[in-house]
Amino acid sequence: MAHAFDAEYIAVSAVLSGVKDIREAIERAQITLQRTDRPTLLFVDEVHRFNKAQQDAFLPHVEQGLITFIGATTENPSFEVNSALLSRAQVYALRSLADQELHQLFERACSLAMPDLQFASDAVELLTGFADGDARRLLNLLELVQNAAETEAITHIDADYLGRVLTRNARRFDKGGDAFMIRFPLCTNLSVVPIRTPPCTG
Repeated sequence: MAHAFDAEYIAVSAVLSGVKDIREAIERAQITLQRTDRPTLLFVDEVHRFNKAQQDAFLPHVEQGLITFIGATTENPSFEVNSALLSRAQVYALRSLADQELHQLFERACSLAMPDLQFASDAVELLTGFADGDARRLLNLLELVQNAAETEAITHIDADYLGRVLTRNARRFDKGGDAFMIRFPLCTNLSVVPIRTPPCTG
């Protein structure tokens, strides 16, 4: 998106960042505007982790048009994003991927990252089922399978082998040692809150 609009891109994680990081991002945006006359697209991941004061810090810079603010959250933005910020936003809900889209992602990932592995059709269906519409989860599962297959010198992946790999991984994170079923949480919708800069006035 930043490339399409010839804008500077800055990414901030609300989990790891604080007021200092927000201030530095704004200063970078100001320098970029002064030196190159280019706007800045500021992406904040997990924006609901910022408290009210931290969210308020973006507001004057959004109103001035210094930054285009995009916030991503797995929570309901109506409750987790300041009303003043939200009133200047457009909210988009990202829905789960359809099976066909997951299959396309699977084929692309395999061709680019693991061309030596051959997946049986039942293994593909099992993987996309576990992904539950989540692209990141599917890629994480594929990475897990790839690492296991390389360790064991396996090139053909069927549903039985896939089940064993995923079960071993589930047990590794089972503190009590008594969970033998693979459990995946339901995928939550991701709401993206883009706040667009107002047009410049002369």
